Amino acid sequence: MKLPLAHKPAMATSATPGPVASFLRFAITGGGVGVLSSLAVPLLAMTMPWVISNALITVASTLLCTELHARFTFAKGRSARWQEHWQSAGSATAAYLATSIAIYVLHLTQPSPGTLTQQTVYLSASALAGTARFAILRLYVFTSRHSQTTRPLTQHETVPTPDPTAVRQPSCTGWPNGSRPHLAA
Repeated sequence: MKLPLAHKPAMATSATPGPVASFLRFAITGGGVGVLSSLAVPLLAMTMPWVISNALITVASTLLCTELHARFTFAKGRSARWQEHWQSAGSATAAYLATSIAIYVLHLTQPSPGTLTQQTVYLSASALAGTARFAILRLYVFTSRHSQTTRPLTQHETVPTPDPTAVRQPSCTGWPNGSRPHLAA
């Protein structure tokens, strides 16, 4: 009979991917969802105002990205919790504000910049904001609150259990002569 843990022991906790692997996963999932979102906004805008379409797709893509980051990017092995969704949405909002401010400052310094200049500023700000967002998600949002060491489970581990027959009776010294009364059954 082959034992289930004989060849490859199960891990007590799942290992989090390293920073480079996580960053690559972050870029792929975030970039992929970003490209899909950029295609979905104009399609949805054919049925409603563009501002509403953009807002709906932004909310949906942020929810989707947070789920993908929890399950794939940071390998939590579970769905994202509501607190993580809110924190991720906060970091996405901060990234949006950073790119908006960068374009605003560009237009203050150059009243009519060329398309290439605008794209360069926007993409540079997006890269910086995305890198900062990755750091926030990795270090604060999807980090393990309780540090655990990863160790293999073994088949021979036992958990001590109390012996029910070894229950101590409390001694009563408050009775006269140190004896307690016995009740007849």
